[in-house]
Amino acid sequence: VQLQASGGGLVQAGGSLRLSCASSGRTLGSYTIGWFRQAPGKEREFVAAISRSGGSTHYVDSVKGRFTIFRDQAANTVALQMNSLNIEDTAVYYCAALVGSWYGLLNAHEYEYWGQGTQVTVSS
Repeated sequence: VQLQASGGGLVQAGGSLRLSCASSGRTLGSYTIGWFRQAPGKEREFVAAISRSGGSTHYVDSVKGRFTIFRDQAANTVALQMNSLNIEDTAVYYCAALVGSWYGLLNAHEYEYWGQGTQVTVSS
């Protein structure tokens, strides 16, 4: 399956962006979908994930209450709504598909398919 992440851009601190992850192949409902980010000089970091059904979500503590991950089953996309953005959110954001167990969602190595990344830059 090929994933495409989009929606990144430049936004001022306190602003919002919505990222979208789309698939050109199988339905995204077949996978747990995660969002990761990587800032310059830092390791790739888990941000959020949503289960196949959409009934379960998980977030890294630093984005709880600000970011929301959700599925649009009809559009076959998974979105990451990001509100109250701050400079520390600046990174390249990647969506990824997890074939295995939900319990592997925090580990990037568990994800089999990755999108190309979309840049999010938050300015002061």
